Amino acid sequence: MAAPGAAAGRRPFAGRRLVLGVTGGIAAYKAIQLARDLTQLGAAVDVVLSAGARDFVQPLSFEALTGRPVYTEPYLPGDPLLHIRLAREAEAVIVAPATANFLARAAAGLADDLLATLLLATAAPVLLCPAMNDRMYAHPQTQANLAHLQALGYRVAGPAVGPLAWGEGEGPGRLLEPAEIVAYGGRLLEGDSRLTGRRIVVTAGPTREPIDPVRFLGNRSSGRMGYALAAAAWRRGAQVTLVSGPSPLAPPVGVHVVCVETAEQMRAAVAGELPTADALLMAAAVADFRPARPAAAKLKKEDRRAPPLPLEPTPDVLRATRALRPAGCVVVGFALETDDALENGRRKLLGKELDLLVVNDATEPGAGFEVETNRVTLLAPDRPDAALPLLSKHEVADAILDRVAARLAERS
Repeated sequence: MAAPGAAAGRRPFAGRRLVLGVTGGIAAYKAIQLARDLTQLGAAVDVVLSAGARDFVQPLSFEALTGRPVYTEPYLPGDPLLHIRLAREAEAVIVAPATANFLARAAAGLADDLLATLLLATAAPVLLCPAMNDRMYAHPQTQANLAHLQALGYRVAGPAVGPLAWGEGEGPGRLLEPAEIVAYGGRLLEGDSRLTGRRIVVTAGPTREPIDPVRFLGNRSSGRMGYALAAAAWRRGAQVTLVSGPSPLAPPVGVHVVCVETAEQMRAAVAGELPTADALLMAAAVADFRPARPAAAKLKKEDRRAPPLPLEPTPDVLRATRALRPAGCVVVGFALETDDALENGRRKLLGKELDLLVVNDATEPGAGFEVETNRVTLLAPDRPDAALPLLSKHEVADAILDRVAARLAERS
């Protein structure tokens, strides 16, 4: 059952039990948003505040956003084994922010407050998100503490480089943003999967074919589907390269992004990444045509007549991969159609020698460009068609990756 106040939930958070530890630094204010985000993703979040954290944030804020009690003391009347209970029930522990003081106590194995005691008692995976002054972070003792904690099996995410507390300038020591911590938390919860260690290449977004230095031919793709695929593959433990056309989206956490503009640049980038790939997911909306002779200077509107614009086909990026695909590589294509979607999709599936084709109709509400949802049908050469209901693009990404993981398992 999802946590109180949660939305429908998203893999891998829905129905999971998390402990969020908050220690005493100015970055503790970000933990309030983090608790809300984790709850909205469907997790049941038990917040543990250190004594120092309560100087910066109050329990009531977390209670209002998670719908759950907030714990501040190691013992409660009638619950003398609170630390053991929380440790056993947690499926993951996230400490954000983790101050230099807390890292030192955790590295020494101290059990002098509820959060430190809980860490010693839990078998759940632990994610530590450091936040402190840059000089404190760079101190050899802090670095030794972090190295020791990682040797014990704790995961460390961050810190980021950016503005620190007022008057301290910028440097390494800033707490990651809540969305980044959520991504690392998802990878922590996912654990080992059939995609762990696999190398996956994803294409996303539109291409832009220049008409002149100012204008271009393109399409309305936002890149959401490909970015969701890249994020989900990394969350499942894969090494992911995202070859992206121009997109307003933030790069997915943990993913190596190669930025391109034109279809030819995308073809070259994919060709460079493909020889070592275990899977190729071609979600980009590549322009089919480009100006045959792009102008070197901005075209002028003379006598209000449009200049001639002869077109030529762009490279077929997906077809060009056939000779480069390594043995066992799983290849997924995408087809956005406006008529005869399934028939056109089957031709593309066979003609381009794909393991899976994801086809959708651009005229369906909620299933085209620039929306958060999609309704797709999955076509495979040796399996029945699978028509999925209208889902978020994150859910579609997981459905696709389930099939990619199954194909890879068959081939290994």
